[in-house]
Amino acid sequence: MPEQVSREDAWTLLCEWTQSEPLRRHMLAVEAAMRAYAPRFDGDPELWGVTGLLHDLDYERYPNLDDGHPRYALRELEARGYPPELVRAVASHADFLGVPRETPMEKTLYAVDELSGFVLAVAYVRPEGLVGMTPKSVKKKLRQPSFAAAVNREELQHGADELGIDFDEHLANVIAALAERREVLLPAA
Repeated sequence: MPEQVSREDAWTLLCEWTQSEPLRRHMLAVEAAMRAYAPRFDGDPELWGVTGLLHDLDYERYPNLDDGHPRYALRELEARGYPPELVRAVASHADFLGVPRETPMEKTLYAVDELSGFVLAVAYVRPEGLVGMTPKSVKKKLRQPSFAAAVNREELQHGADELGIDFDEHLANVIAALAERREVLLPAA
């Protein structure tokens, strides 16, 4: 990753574009999961983390999937000189753009994006938050169609399948990554 592309710069950009604390927390969660997965696929944790951090950069400003997100983010990231592999991963996480996921980083971003959001949703309703969370407790919520109803359960499974990882193992990996950052992801009320 070029020296001028740093986590600090990415965070500054994210804060310029995203005011919503829940959306910021989501992007931080995806960053945590991406950093945790990078070594497994011989990836650069910094590049993978920044990719996770910026994947929804334009969602707050341009949420319309027909002509908005993630198109504005792609243009902004390219204009700022972010690595092409980061830009492509952001494009490939949106199925509707038709950019096939080919690299481990692209597949991982897709696999952890919605799942990170779902795991956080489960944590919000648990007194212990992320502490002691198990795949079993998350899967129990997955079976409740009314819980986080906007999350496509089939996409969660498809993400793990694309990675070639058992769903329970994938779920445990994401829970562990988020639990390590729980102070940032679930601030005390």
